[in-house]
Amino acid sequence: MLTTEFDRWWNSPGSWVEPANQRRGGESGVRLLQQRDPARAPLYCKRQTGHTYRTLLHPFGRPTILRELHAYRAFARLGIRTPQLVYCAARRQQGGWQALLVTEALQGFVSLEQWYVGNEDRTLREAVLQQLATTLARLHLSGWQHGCCYPKHIFVKVEEGGANSQVEIALLDLEKSRRRWSLKRASRHDLGQLERHRGNIPESDLLQLRQAYCQALDGVRGGWQP
Repeated sequence: MLTTEFDRWWNSPGSWVEPANQRRGGESGVRLLQQRDPARAPLYCKRQTGHTYRTLLHPFGRPTILRELHAYRAFARLGIRTPQLVYCAARRQQGGWQALLVTEALQGFVSLEQWYVGNEDRTLREAVLQQLATTLARLHLSGWQHGCCYPKHIFVKVEEGGANSQVEIALLDLEKSRRRWSLKRASRHDLGQLERHRGNIPESDLLQLRQAYCQALDGVRGGWQP
């Protein structure tokens, strides 16, 4: 039997970091693949079976991974950092869907959720919040909504240098990302999710994030307040 590239990725050994769970009529999970070349970035493989969404264009269902692939490419065009794509494909197998999304680990990044644990440096917090506000404003002004805007899906990389600290923001888990032509709806959805699932982020920091976000929008939509 011919072994395809899809088969090779599908059968690649690894350990589950997000065990397969049942939803959307199928299963979805994420594995950290075994390293063959230590010099390369670790690889994560999202693997789905029968995990679909439906639209007017796809009334019989389409793998959510393909929607996520579209979002990855769109975010890259906007200059918004996401994990580097290595492989993505879907196929019909015995009447059902199988889909794969393989990405490189974001080296040097940690989740916003993890970054806030024990981090008391006010200057760094302000820099991170400012960069996050700018990223979300760019996303929403471009007609996109993240859709799953939790601290565990926002990743941060900080190169400390006092007042000159450099901050990068990356966004993950884009399978619920969608076009949202209403700036108000995109903003309220994503910022509302972030507030409800804020974890270790103080309420005062969320207020500062909103203020920085409004400043990023200022002059574009007349300083609209989310």
